[in-house]
Amino acid sequence: MAGHTENEITIAAPLDLVWDMTNDIENWPQLFSEYASVEVLSRENGKTTFRLTMHPDDNGKVWSWVSEREPDRAHLTVLARRVETGPFAYMNIKWVYSETPEGTRMHWTQDFEMKPDAPVDDAWMTDNINRNSVVQLKLIRDKVEQRARQHATASVTTD
Repeated sequence: MAGHTENEITIAAPLDLVWDMTNDIENWPQLFSEYASVEVLSRENGKTTFRLTMHPDDNGKVWSWVSEREPDRAHLTVLARRVETGPFAYMNIKWVYSETPEGTRMHWTQDFEMKPDAPVDDAWMTDNINRNSVVQLKLIRDKVEQRARQHATASVTTD
């Protein structure tokens, strides 16, 4: 049985700013609270391969894996997948951006399956991803909206 999650948030900021900040992989540790570091391993044909390392969990374990990410600015989508799957049989993520009257909607879809010997099952991971996505999306929203306000203030003071 596979896991599937869908989470989204609307950010009161221009699409270009949301796109640029959320696709600046090197700055993810400043955007997401769960990532301690990012190491870009390669960039080739529009695809970035990188290692994500999380902050230690409650048991002191540090999780790390390699993913690849391929943004498609023309279609406002990003496809990503884990290359080093760890406890997952597979993990595929799709980010979709759209402009709304309120700002920019960012929608995350995650499709995955846990390996039979994983420490948790698909249902547990689905609940975990849904809980954590809400937290991360709100953090991203707040940081991007803060940057948008700073840009607006800078524009007013330089005019």
